[in-house]
Amino acid sequence: MAIDFEAEGLLDGLDEREREARRRLLEELSAEGIPLEELRRAVSEDRLALLPVERVLEGEGPRYNAVEVAARAGIDVEMLERQRRGLGLSVPDRDERVYNDDDVEAARRMRAFLDAGLPEEGLFEVSRVLGIGMSQIAAATRELLADALLYPGDTERDVGLRYAEAARSLGPTIGPLLEHVFYLHQREQVRSEAVGQAERASGRLPGSAEIAVCFADLVGFTRLGEQLPAEELGRVTGRLSELAGEVAGPPVRLVKLIGDAAMLVSPDTDPLLDAALSLVDAGEDEGEEFPLLRAGVARGRALPRGGDWYGRPVNMASRITSVAYPTSVLCAAEVRDSAEREYRWSAAGSRRLKGIREPVRLYRARRGE
Repeated sequence: MAIDFEAEGLLDGLDEREREARRRLLEELSAEGIPLEELRRAVSEDRLALLPVERVLEGEGPRYNAVEVAARAGIDVEMLERQRRGLGLSVPDRDERVYNDDDVEAARRMRAFLDAGLPEEGLFEVSRVLGIGMSQIAAATRELLADALLYPGDTERDVGLRYAEAARSLGPTIGPLLEHVFYLHQREQVRSEAVGQAERASGRLPGSAEIAVCFADLVGFTRLGEQLPAEELGRVTGRLSELAGEVAGPPVRLVKLIGDAAMLVSPDTDPLLDAALSLVDAGEDEGEEFPLLRAGVARGRALPRGGDWYGRPVNMASRITSVAYPTSVLCAAEVRDSAEREYRWSAAGSRRLKGIREPVRLYRARRGE
């Protein structure tokens, strides 16, 4: 029996054109099996236009509750729920049938990782990091599609059907793209580790060059990722990219951005120190809505590969950043010794840094009078 959507109050407050478009969309969604109560809730929450793309993203096939997913995958239901929380997703009631075959397969992969000997706590940490990164990717993609697919004069039906079609056509390409980027980053990290081992074994790096390296990161970014919506987090990291690009004038070069950190290099120490100090100041000038920045600087011989740099000073700069105080630029002794301008230096003691064999003498750099 056809539903009288007007009698149900789902067409109230619309002009003639919008009423007809909503009626058609409601009829189409109802014919696909969406119950009236869900349609009513979507209208009240002003998200009716998103229901078509939600159905595409949910996929087809049977639905399971948490207990059934855990049983099929061979894991505890508590582990399933903990992993979901780690990914930054809500945890439904255990009797709700909201999981699909993809969720079952993901849970089976978790079981396979455990069977391979990977520690449970380590897997949950990877899930947490994955959740933060994926939420940013999803938010950036959503904003991109909104800019590209919204046109003046669109009705709810126009928007809903256009979004659903975009999800059907673009969805299958996202997975391979993410997989490709993952392997690129894995390659970079393996290459960095290989260079480090070769350097430790031989004491030198053939083909290397003397450079100064700086890492600057956002203080408290991990905690921030648990508090801010993904789109806000994306704006923060986007602004870091802009600020780092603004201070990176020749001979200083912005090498890359790694989540919450920017990497800068220069053959000369002073320009890099100036850039690091300016970047930290710029972060502070952004105001309370922007996290404070801190920077670590090292100098030594590093190996160039594909636009990136590898070697001891790169690793050291990254480690120094992790122990720097907010708004500070913390430097290795080689940086202070090679600086030519009159910076103000204050000793920060010696620290043992992860991956660095000997304690590193550290100094905080400030602009000269």
